[in-house]
Amino acid sequence: MPDRLAPRRVTAPQPGAGQEAAFGRPDSVAGSFSADRPPPPARPVPPPPPEAFLRAFGPGASGQRGLQEPPSGRPGRRRTAAGPWWKADARSDPWRDPYAPAGLGAPAVFPAEPEEQPGPIVVDARGRRRVRLRDLSVRLSALALLAVLLVGAVGGGVGWYLTRSTPESPLLAPGTTLSQVDPGITREPGSVSDIAAEVTPAVVSIEVRVGEGGATGSGVVIDGDDGYVVTNNHVVSGAEGVEGAEIRAVFSDGSGSEARIVGRDPASDLAVIKVEKPGLVTASLGKSENVVVGDPVVAIGSPLGLAGTVTSGIVSALERPVRLAGEGSDTNAVISAVQTDAPINPGNSGGALVDATGALIGINTAIASLGGAGTTGGSIGLGFAIPIDTVREIAEQLISTGSAVHASLGVNARSVTDGTRDGALVLNVEPNSAAANAGIRERDVIIAVEDDPVGSSEELVVAVDRHAPGDEVTVEIVRDGRSQELRATLDAA
Repeated sequence: MPDRLAPRRVTAPQPGAGQEAAFGRPDSVAGSFSADRPPPPARPVPPPPPEAFLRAFGPGASGQRGLQEPPSGRPGRRRTAAGPWWKADARSDPWRDPYAPAGLGAPAVFPAEPEEQPGPIVVDARGRRRVRLRDLSVRLSALALLAVLLVGAVGGGVGWYLTRSTPESPLLAPGTTLSQVDPGITREPGSVSDIAAEVTPAVVSIEVRVGEGGATGSGVVIDGDDGYVVTNNHVVSGAEGVEGAEIRAVFSDGSGSEARIVGRDPASDLAVIKVEKPGLVTASLGKSENVVVGDPVVAIGSPLGLAGTVTSGIVSALERPVRLAGEGSDTNAVISAVQTDAPINPGNSGGALVDATGALIGINTAIASLGGAGTTGGSIGLGFAIPIDTVREIAEQLISTGSAVHASLGVNARSVTDGTRDGALVLNVEPNSAAANAGIRERDVIIAVEDDPVGSSEELVVAVDRHAPGDEVTVEIVRDGRSQELRATLDAA
């Protein structure tokens, strides 16, 4: 067995001479220092309180303890209970006076349980007689149940017998008259119903048959005495010069009449047809200058072949340049259109757009779609109408001569922009045209015609069409980054 290790000696640092002199025990002292420690000085005696404190807070002359009376004396007894010291038991309540004597109150008393009453008829606390079900005998309960079942069986049998024995009422009742109420219906002048009743007789449905095919549209009577009806060119152009083609106008009363083409104008998408029917209602023609954005309007026509259809909306924009190119038609026009949110659908073409007075302000001609403006697709809330001033001017020319004349500058252009200014870039100039004689060249950008701003090729066509052939106009162009004005005498298109 190996030897155990000896304990390691613990050494402590020895105090120095200065530490022994300061903290060491004197040689003459063998024990602690407490025996000869000097006593601590006596605590100072606090000065007596001032006389004012003694009078205010000191005990009374009789040496009483506890809460004292207020200096002004105890207030008289009051009937209110707003303060605890005004109650009669204030002095005996230990929560308000810590020196109040303790006292015992009366013991708690529990109500005696009611005596058990023999059933089944008992009397409750209010003196009412009741039946206690648990005390009823089995025989009595069974008898009551049988009585209930018997009453139910008898009642059901009687009801069944009465329903079987009562004869059924007949299905038919000749001469029956239902009650009727005639409330007063107020239709204010200028309402949609009032406008529709006034204008619908002047709107016709147009049916075009070419061989096995056909098309439908609308028209408006502009001269009822001679039977002239205005419509769109793309509605009737398919029947022009085609042997066996038939155009028929159907009026609001259901009657119809064959129609002949008086004249067509593909450049404005307008046409006039003539019917042989006397006494037609003529539409009242308004003025384009009286139309403002926000005016209520009503569109009347035959969308999808549904004659006499009325829709309403407002004028949502004016002088909107719209390019028209009817499918299967020779229409190639740019119009300064009246834009409306009145629902317009295929078949509304050639129909009436009237204001709140019933005056004709435009001929519905196109609707907006994701593919552009045309007459296909459905209404998306953007429709376009030819302004009435243009309709009047073109219709008068067609009725007078069978054709319409438009002014021409003699250029082909496309819309361009440099980011700050828009215009119409001249792609080519027709020889001996008004543009060529005025010095307009290819690559020029036209930005105005006679103070009318031009921001696109459509706006250029509209600006030129506002003038008549032979008019001299100022054309502002941009060439090589500089603006200049040229004078041009417009030709006939």
